[in-house]
Amino acid sequence: MKVAEIQLNLWDKVYYFLLNDLVLNFGDYVIVETNQNLEIGKIVGFKDIEAKDIKAQNEGDEINSIIRKATLNDLEILETNEKAKETVMDVCKKMIEKNELEMKLVDVQYSFDGKKITFAFIADGRVDFRPLVKDLTRHYQKNIRLQQLGVRDEAKINGDIGSCGITQCCRTHLKVLGNVSADQAELQQVSHRGAERLSGICGRLKCCLRYENDLYKELSSKFPAKGSKVKTPRGKGEVVEWHILKQSVRVKLDEDPDTLVEVPLQNLGR
Repeated sequence: MKVAEIQLNLWDKVYYFLLNDLVLNFGDYVIVETNQNLEIGKIVGFKDIEAKDIKAQNEGDEINSIIRKATLNDLEILETNEKAKETVMDVCKKMIEKNELEMKLVDVQYSFDGKKITFAFIADGRVDFRPLVKDLTRHYQKNIRLQQLGVRDEAKINGDIGSCGITQCCRTHLKVLGNVSADQAELQQVSHRGAERLSGICGRLKCCLRYENDLYKELSSKFPAKGSKVKTPRGKGEVVEWHILKQSVRVKLDEDPDTLVEVPLQNLGR
């Protein structure tokens, strides 16, 4: 089944929708229905997928069809909503101060039909924002939703230039953020570079550490465990270090513990 991958805003997940016989392209804006609200979203890809995977991606909801490609009038409504953001955020920030809440507002999103406003924020822990929801509902007379984001999402919203000299990947093409661990840096043998060089603008490990991780996993699967005993052309020894891309290991020789030799994997014996 071919579906369109649609993102409603920069910090929300990607949802799947049926094409409904429409001729659409990457980057097109379309009108869809989610949770009884009309929304305008951007096509960020197309995919062939099984029905069971669609439910998982859409959080258990049945897949809907795209209603239509956005018209010029639809895009003007989107632009109007974008222009209203600053004023709405100012109102919400004042209410956050009034309720003395430890949270930082980072974005606001109108549903396309104007019936719902979603406020996105970051916080160190859980926040009881029920008083804030009541104040916002009373003020705007709309369905109010608050969504807590991570610092990676904030960086994606604000956008910036990465240490590589180009716009952050999260701002341009990454559909899924996070899932980057210190183990991946260790596997790729870059952990020695230090936290500052491995961290992105968000302060977390760079998302690009995921790009080659599968290759490193595949290549490292051929290596003997560190600390294991192997045979080398110069005698038996203990594996103390891997060179994954070179496909070689450093071995401490049993007969001469002060000597380390580098041996290609194909020259090792067990």
